[in-house]
Amino acid sequence: MNTVERFLSSLHPFPPQEKFFLAKARRIAYGGARGGGKSFAMRAKLVLLALRYPGIQILLLRRTFPELRENHINPLQRWLYGFARYKDSTKEFLFPSGSRIKLGYLSEEGDTLQYQGQAYEVIGMEEATQFSESQYYAMTECCRLAGQLKEKFTPRMYFTCNPGGVGHAWVKRLFIDRRYREGEREEDYVFIPSTVYDNRYLISENPEYVRNLESLPPLRRRAMLEGDWDAYEGQYFTEFDRKRHEIEPFAIPEDWHRFAALDYGLDMTACLWFAYPPDRRRIVVYRELYCPDLVLSQAAEKILEANQSDPVRYIAASPDLAGRRQEGGKSGFDILSAAGMKNLIPAENARIPGWRRVREFLRASGEEGAYLGLFSSCRNLIRTLPQLRFDPVKTEDAALTPHEFTHAPDALRYGLSSLPFLPGEPLREKKVRKSIRDEFFGKREGAGEYFDFLKK
Repeated sequence: MNTVERFLSSLHPFPPQEKFFLAKARRIAYGGARGGGKSFAMRAKLVLLALRYPGIQILLLRRTFPELRENHINPLQRWLYGFARYKDSTKEFLFPSGSRIKLGYLSEEGDTLQYQGQAYEVIGMEEATQFSESQYYAMTECCRLAGQLKEKFTPRMYFTCNPGGVGHAWVKRLFIDRRYREGEREEDYVFIPSTVYDNRYLISENPEYVRNLESLPPLRRRAMLEGDWDAYEGQYFTEFDRKRHEIEPFAIPEDWHRFAALDYGLDMTACLWFAYPPDRRRIVVYRELYCPDLVLSQAAEKILEANQSDPVRYIAASPDLAGRRQEGGKSGFDILSAAGMKNLIPAENARIPGWRRVREFLRASGEEGAYLGLFSSCRNLIRTLPQLRFDPVKTEDAALTPHEFTHAPDALRYGLSSLPFLPGEPLREKKVRKSIRDEFFGKREGAGEYFDFLKK
């Protein structure tokens, strides 16, 4: 039995690995949890491609060289000994057919420059969430035909990954949330989940490792054992659990109280609609509007259209909109009101107390499960809320960057901060700053109704 036959006979992939080996999309990601056989799957797939397509040029990347050596160079030297020659000076395996597997690392942003102008039919990024989005895009520019293949082949990239890390957001966007930008096609992206429970070898030969994963702290266990992409180190709302908080839409009963909350910026308009029954046993976010690049009059038009004649009692909006603007001396509230939004109130903008309220609502349980339910149709709120991170300076606050993740959570904070109760607490008169009461509400349509509502 020669080296190739010995290698092929040694492969005993379990079902997720088989799917990974057979997938042919342009971008294929594998894993999501610890112990799912990610490194083995990556190595084996790249070797299989090198054997199948003479002359193919392959690049395998890790974040650091020690990781590359321990996880891939040493195992590949054992696998390919006597068949493919390892050239240490260039860190590459050279096959008799002309195929090549080059190994590299990207520890710094600028390390991508060493690959500028190079071409590889296949690029593998091991532990992809450890790479930044800019590093990922830089490497996509190198994924193209290198000109040595005799057979037709579509260049592709392979990824292995766990939740967390600097690249969590871009990996989650492409492979979990499946939200694509211009030029990205849904059919090009495939995610193949795998956990330690798929790994027959670890289950039988190393059960202690499985127990170690099962005994991790709750947040890390969700990420590393279950492959939950809504749980990772540095997450601001560890209380958020898609399984608990995401609910299927239902018709809101007529006697439920409804209101809305708006976070406006030139880059994004985020508006959420809330409802809860008279006995306040739960509260749901049942609708969202999430539109970029709208001026205020356009935002008002979109919100009124989305409202669908719902009897919302008020809309708690970004308090900065109440300030005067330079254009004609009108405030943002004046512009929105003139466009037909008559029941605006300025939201309470104390960030840390507001986030504490959000945390209380997320933690609470009711008769029907989580006290706060988010309709599955509110995709942007569900996507961005778990991606908020702690601010590195104001450690009790949520970070303001990446800014794209802040809009829907801010609207949620405005909405929940407008309520005169917390889960399980009796109604109380909500205190409103005298300056807001006198300078804004006293002059605004709907003010009296809002104050009556707060005292109920």
